[in-house]
Amino acid sequence: MDSNNDEALDIIVTNVVATFRTRCHLNLRTIALEGNNVIYKPEVGKVLMKLRKPKITASIWSSGKIICTGATSEVEAKLGARRLARCLQKLGFKVRFSAFKVVNVLAVCSMPFAVHLIDFTKNNRPIASYEPELHPAATYRIKHLKATIQVFSTGSITVTGPNVQNVATAVEQVYPLLFECQKPLCK
Repeated sequence: MDSNNDEALDIIVTNVVATFRTRCHLNLRTIALEGNNVIYKPEVGKVLMKLRKPKITASIWSSGKIICTGATSEVEAKLGARRLARCLQKLGFKVRFSAFKVVNVLAVCSMPFAVHLIDFTKNNRPIASYEPELHPAATYRIKHLKATIQVFSTGSITVTGPNVQNVATAVEQVYPLLFECQKPLCK
């Protein structure tokens, strides 16, 4: 960060998406009839199951693949996935928790200043794009981190990446670029 500005930026993780496999075939009709907090979607071929603590929603397919969304940390995502596997075991399936992987992390962060988006895009032309007719934010992609940053003129940014560490690194990388394109303070 900048030496003149010793403020720490709060990166708030809002959603963690994780997948895992049960290594057994799942009967969706049985889950829908006997499970708790379940929505059966036969037209899509999946079941939605919600847990209250940790607050996650899981999409369950008959192949045994499960996608969990809504956790606010990687640890919470794993805990929720294991609790979900346990719920399926209690319904009589021979579930084995395997191949757990965090797929995507969404975080938000607020800069202590507003950003001039046109200057930001001009300075970082090949990897930054800004189409005000399509979206109010400038998009900045960091390929080696597999992270995408949406920068709004208010200084708010949303970051998506494969894990929490990459998201934090992406914010650290983009901060100096945003700092040089900050809007002057109105008096």
